[in-house]
Amino acid sequence: MIRDREEERLMKEKIEKMKKRFSLEKNSSEDYEVEIEVDDDNFQENVIEKSKKVPVLVDFYADWCTPCKILSPILEKIVKEYKGKFILAKANVDKVQIIVNEFGIMSVPTVMLFKNGELVDYFVGALPEPKIKEWLDRRL
Repeated sequence: MIRDREEERLMKEKIEKMKKRFSLEKNSSEDYEVEIEVDDDNFQENVIEKSKKVPVLVDFYADWCTPCKILSPILEKIVKEYKGKFILAKANVDKVQIIVNEFGIMSVPTVMLFKNGELVDYFVGALPEPKIKEWLDRRL
């Protein structure tokens, strides 16, 4: 019986090694970009250009904003659950004044979805997780 358990353990190890060797494990969050911080200097590259390959959801937030602190962990959870269907970009409105003015952001949190280099849609405020997922599912 001990020998059977040892053989089973060795077999599992071999299978894991083969999966890694032949790149069969591509669903872990380390295999794709999940979250990035953006600013006025890299917004074009990290949001507009990247959205031409994969949608980018931009969370415009402020450190002093309580609804932002409620929304942020929800978005972080969702981006991990969606496993590479979109990238979450975080933009602190106190540090991205050019972008804030360009998009006319007047309230935080504001969440914008970019696809194919263009703004697709946005929402303002801290929505509950099911509403955000419903909103995303219609737009991704």
